[in-house]
Amino acid sequence: MSKENSSHLDMYQVGRLAELCIIIDENDNVIGAEDKKTCHLYKNIQKGLLHRAFSVVLFNSKNQLLVQERSDCKITFPGYFTDSCSSHPLSNTLELDENNAIGVRRAAQRRIQAELGIPLEQVPLDDIIYMTRYHYKAQSDETWGEHEIAYLLLMTKDVTLNPDSRELKNYYYMSKEELKELLAKGERREAKITPWLKLMAENFLFKWWDSLPNVNHFLDHKTIHRL
Repeated sequence: MSKENSSHLDMYQVGRLAELCIIIDENDNVIGAEDKKTCHLYKNIQKGLLHRAFSVVLFNSKNQLLVQERSDCKITFPGYFTDSCSSHPLSNTLELDENNAIGVRRAAQRRIQAELGIPLEQVPLDDIIYMTRYHYKAQSDETWGEHEIAYLLLMTKDVTLNPDSRELKNYYYMSKEELKELLAKGERREAKITPWLKLMAENFLFKWWDSLPNVNHFLDHKTIHRL
C-alpha cells in the first residue's frame, strides 16, 4: 500500500483492494475496469471515475430489515450502520452479464454468502429481485469515497446468518419505525449512517415497506435515480 490513509485497514481489506470493478459512464454503459483501490480514491472520483455497485435490502417474514454495522477496517465509512449487504460486481464474464441484471445478482449472491454467511441454497438468484438503480457520490474521508450507480436488490426471506467479523461487527433486524429512529440519531450525530442507506430509505424503502413482500409494482429498470 502507498501512503494514502489506510492505517485502519487489515490485511483482508487490503487484499480486496485488488478486485477489478466495472467502470461505467453516467448511463451505466460499461467502458472499462479498474481495481477497487483506484475506484475509491477520492482524487479519482473528483475526476469523474464511476463504477457499478449494488445494495441488497433483506427483509425477514416479519418485514424487518437486516441492518449491518460495518467493520472498523472497511475502506470507506468504517463502523457505520448500513444496508444488509452492499458491494460491487466484478469485471468478469459472469458478473458483467446484463440480461435481467443477472451479473449483478450473481455478485450479490456471492457477497451475501461472503459477508453474512448465508448458505447459497437460501439465496437462489430468483429470490434476489432487481428493483431499480440509483447514482450517488459520497466522500468518506480525505482519501476515500464512493461514486457508484448501484442496483437496488430486494429479498424477503428468513435466513441463517453466520457473519464474517472482518466485514461487519454487528447486525440488527429493524422495523420501519426503528430504522427511522436510527436515521434520526444519525441526524443528531448520535449514530453513523452510510449516505447510501439514508438515500435508499428516504427515496425507496419507506415507500415500499407497507407493500412487502408484494413490491413488483415498484419495479423501475429504466430510471437511474440521481441522488
